[in-house]
This record gives sequence, C-alpha cells and structure tokens, in this order.
Amino acid sequence: MPKVLRVLNRLNVGGPTYNVAYLSKYINPKYQTKVLAGIKDPHEGSSEYVLNDLDVAYEYVPDMYRSISPLKDAKAFRHIKKVVESYNPDIVHTHAAKAGVLGRLAAYHSGKRPKAILHTYHGNVFDGYFSPLKTKIFLSIERYLAGLSNAIVAISDQQKYDLVYKYSIAAENKIHVIKLGFDLAKFAENNTEKRLSFRRFYNIADNEVVIAITGRLAPIKNHFLFIDALKIIKETSPEVKFKAFIVGDGELLEPIVQRISESGLTFCSANENNFDVDVVFTSWRKDIDVINAGSDIIALTSLNEGTPVSIIEAMASAKGVICTNVGGVKDVVKDGYSGFLCKQSAVVYAAKLKELILNKGLRDTMAANGKQFALQNYSYTRLVSDTEKLYDYLLK
Repeated sequence: MPKVLRVLNRLNVGGPTYNVAYLSKYINPKYQTKVLAGIKDPHEGSSEYVLNDLDVAYEYVPDMYRSISPLKDAKAFRHIKKVVESYNPDIVHTHAAKAGVLGRLAAYHSGKRPKAILHTYHGNVFDGYFSPLKTKIFLSIERYLAGLSNAIVAISDQQKYDLVYKYSIAAENKIHVIKLGFDLAKFAENNTEKRLSFRRFYNIADNEVVIAITGRLAPIKNHFLFIDALKIIKETSPEVKFKAFIVGDGELLEPIVQRISESGLTFCSANENNFDVDVVFTSWRKDIDVINAGSDIIALTSLNEGTPVSIIEAMASAKGVICTNVGGVKDVVKDGYSGFLCKQSAVVYAAKLKELILNKGLRDTMAANGKQFALQNYSYTRLVSDTEKLYDYLLK
C-alpha cells in the first residue's frame, strides 16, 4: 500500500486546509495518508474543524510557523525529516510556501527519500508580499526546490503560466494543473431559509443590498480598496442603500477600523449589536453558507490570489461577485458574464460595485452563470480523481 505524507503550512481558514482534508479523506484507500501541519498565527481563524469534521487525523509540527525564524525552521525541518524516515512514505506532498520549503528539503535529504516529491502552490509570495530583494531571494529558493521535486501542482491555468513564464520556476512539463475542489452542496441548499434568518438577525431592510468580503485582514487582501470604494459610493450616491459585512480577522483590524472612521462610514465591531451601520465586522465565522445566503454581492479586493475560495463559494451560493483581476481569479470569474473583474482602482471598483448594487437583473444573471460554473468545475470528487491520476503516474 503506497504511503502519502502531506505537509501543510498551518491550519488556518482557507483553501489549503480544504484541499488536504478532502484528499486525505476521499482518496483511494490504497493510498495510506499521514498529515503534518504547522501552527497558525494567533489572529488567524482555526481550520482544525475542517479535518475534525471529516475525521482526518493530523499531527502538528511544533516549530513550523508562518514567519521566518532560522532556529524554529531548523527544528521544524528536523522534525519533518524524522517523520519521513519513520513513516517511510512513497510520496511527500507539500502544500503552500513554508511547508513547501521545509517539507521538500526534509524529504529530499532524508535517509529514506520518497519515490516522489511534489508541491502544490496555493498562491505565491512573489507579488504583493515582500521587497524586490526578498522576492528575488525567494524566487531563487523556489527554483532550487523545483529541481528537487518530481512534480509541481498549480491550482489554475493562470498560475501555471505565471510559474513557467513569469517567474521561471520550472519547465512546463513538470507543472500539472489541478483545480481546487470543495463540498459546495451546502452553499446551494436551503438558501431561502438561511437568507431570512441572516437578515432578520441583522435587521436588514428589504431594500438594503448586502455586500460581504471574507478573508484574513492582511495586507495582501487589500481591504482598504473595499473601504475606499464604499466611501465613494456613499459620498456620490447617498441614496444607494447598502450594508457591508467584513468577515474575518487579522493584524490589520485596527488600521481598517481607522480607515472606515476616516471615511465617514459607520461601523459595528464583532462584539457589538448595533447593526444600524454601514459596515458590520463579524470576526471569523464557520457558517459562511449562511452569510452568503443573506448577502447579495460578495467582494474580493486582493493584490494576489491563487484561486479565490470565497468567490467560488459565493458563486455556488448564486451571488453576484466583484473581484480585482489578479492571479488565478480570471480562471474562475468571466468578466461581465459571471461577475466583474476590476483593476486596483477605488474609482473603477466603486463604479462596478454600484452597478451591481443597483441592477438586480444583472446580479441575478451573473449569479446563475457563476453557480453553474462553480458546481461543474470545483467539486472535491474531481480534485481527488485528478490527484489520484497524478500519484499513479509518479509511482509508475
């Protein structure tokens, strides 16, 4: 029975956890699986529940954190290397940046090197994260690690193109596109009841359009663009009725709150119950299906994205979506057909967002198109099948 060791950055809310969970749970039983995970940052929402709900066992790598620490990273490397040597996997499959570095190095330099080492890029740190010098260093490291890998998985066609031609990480024939997969059924079920419950709780009027944005409150997610667009709409079109929900938490909570205050928008913190405001903070929530059902538009303002999980879930919920045109977003959203794609401009973003707010017919048409696309292309069964085929190929 072939053994697979999966190494995941950390158990924080996002696509990588779902990817690892569904692969570990549903892959052909002939593949025995073990999961290692790093430690999430204190402000990040935990995704332990995703694996626990699927009864997927996992172990923590005690010193593997998101931030760079030579001492802790060295300890994490030794820990993973010991696991590789004791578990003796046929495949080591790493997910996301830190796990990709430490996991691949540990596997390659183990006394029991696996038959196959592969890495999934769930995004990349080459745009919007670091200075040009640091980015150049990280690119060099990733090119070296690609040489140690038997295969690399990109989660979108655009990401593969970027890895091959923009960043020169690896040759085209080494990179395989396997889109993310999710259990989207809950986003398409009982939405009338969920919508009614959500809007009653938050005292949302029938003529108020709800716009939600879900994700880490981190620089790469660029919530400031979202706030600036809302400010423009309120100042130029005060008659437009909207209420925005910011779902998530992170290191930029206070600066985002300050930006809202400076913009003349009213807000309600996650621990308050005064919902008669422009912007409501919810912190982390597990019931994203309920939030999506109660919303009319789901927004994304990121500076960089691999595959936009919140947008796929929104499309499965039959909601209008508006996104910045970055990374793999355009592989998910077709501009003008299933949503709007915008450049990084508050003026442009505000204009498109206002159009979605005012034009319910357009929202509904785009939502129907998006739902069909999401359900057809992002199921976990397709993810598992595609990955099994790659594993079989690598072990021939």
